[in-house]
Amino acid sequence: MIQRRAFLCGGLSLLAAPRVAESQQTGKIYRIGILEQGGPYSSKSGSEMHEGFRQQLRELGYIEGENVVFEYRFAEGRAERLADFAAELVRLKVDVIVGGGTLGPLAAKRATSTIPVVMAAAGDPVGTGPVANLGRPEGNVTGLSNLGSELSGKRLQLLKEIVPGLSAWPSFGTQPM
Repeated sequence: MIQRRAFLCGGLSLLAAPRVAESQQTGKIYRIGILEQGGPYSSKSGSEMHEGFRQQLRELGYIEGENVVFEYRFAEGRAERLADFAAELVRLKVDVIVGGGTLGPLAAKRATSTIPVVMAAAGDPVGTGPVANLGRPEGNVTGLSNLGSELSGKRLQLLKEIVPGLSAWPSFGTQPM
């Protein structure tokens, strides 16, 4: 599980890869806004994901305090705070907003159409609105999702490949188990 999270966090940092050379040449300090519905490291997995993200950025040459600064905004479970925090990150002119879950990226999208927004483990980004479709998200929002309704058919196909004789879900109570 930890390796999967590190991989996902690494994937987010790849979005920044083209800017490594630019950041080292210009001396620019990049500002990354982190917008979370939960509290600071509200779970062990959340802490691991944040550390994995920072580690991958370090490996790409982004060193916290030298050429990258993180602006953290945690709603501490109060989703109604996300819109204000997203607007605050826009006012701070961050270079990118990374939002955990579904509500953070949605609030960021509503606050800006120009600052890139990266979803980290969003729910259904098509159904909830941050992107128009998974294949071509358009706009300023991109990232990772594992619950998109567009993936249901693919999941069923994979399940049938794993269990070749599968034809329908069992009717519990009508047949002995």
